[in-house]
Amino acid sequence: MSLKEWYLEYQIHKNRPGLLGDISSLLGMLAINIVTINGVDNMRRGMLIRSSSDEQVARFQAIVETIEDISVIKVREPRLRDRLAIRHGRYIERDADDKKTFRFIRNELGLLVDFMAEQFKREGHFLVGIRGMPRVGKTESIVAASVCANKRWSFISSTLLRQTVRSTLAEDEMSEDHIFIIDGIVTTMRSTEKHRTLVSDIMRLPAVKVVEHPDIFVRETEYELDDFDCIIELRNDDGEEITYEVVESGFSSFDIS
Repeated sequence: MSLKEWYLEYQIHKNRPGLLGDISSLLGMLAINIVTINGVDNMRRGMLIRSSSDEQVARFQAIVETIEDISVIKVREPRLRDRLAIRHGRYIERDADDKKTFRFIRNELGLLVDFMAEQFKREGHFLVGIRGMPRVGKTESIVAASVCANKRWSFISSTLLRQTVRSTLAEDEMSEDHIFIIDGIVTTMRSTEKHRTLVSDIMRLPAVKVVEHPDIFVRETEYELDDFDCIIELRNDDGEEITYEVVESGFSSFDIS
């Protein structure tokens, strides 16, 4: 019989010695295997488990309900955020009103790269927007995630090393396996008509596109934020405000982001 994976998360009310051992032993007696385990939040623990029987998992839940030291919060088929929480020890923060917006801070770049790499493995059209102030690590994270996803990447417009504005691509770059990186400010405010035509062609490709500064991109083009499948916000710290007040047609700090 095939094994099925589950994500289990529980809240610890009393972190007494031997608690984890008791939970592990109970899972073992029910023939449920622990794949990975980690703390995922304050006084919470998450596990990836495998079982050949849904009934045994339900039996585990029923037994745990009689234990006062913990409360089971989640038992479900593992999602991407669950797997990353297990790997990194914390959940990715998601906007309460816009479920496709995910928030990171600079000291979570490892988590961000893992998250984006999983998104980049998708096939077909997938449009990602990434917000953030200059020099916070947006472009570097995109490149690192492309490497992790085992995909090539092409800068269509960028300010990483110097201002890049492409008007043509090599034949082998027009591939569905490429990650296309677009700087929304450079493309819409500091580019040529040929470049904008190239961007339009790329946007129609069944491939992954990443747009830095998506708010400027949608302000200056026919695209809308609803066209984006995922929005990522990267800040230096939780209190930083992402603003484009300095963006003008001339030089600004965003020219060296």
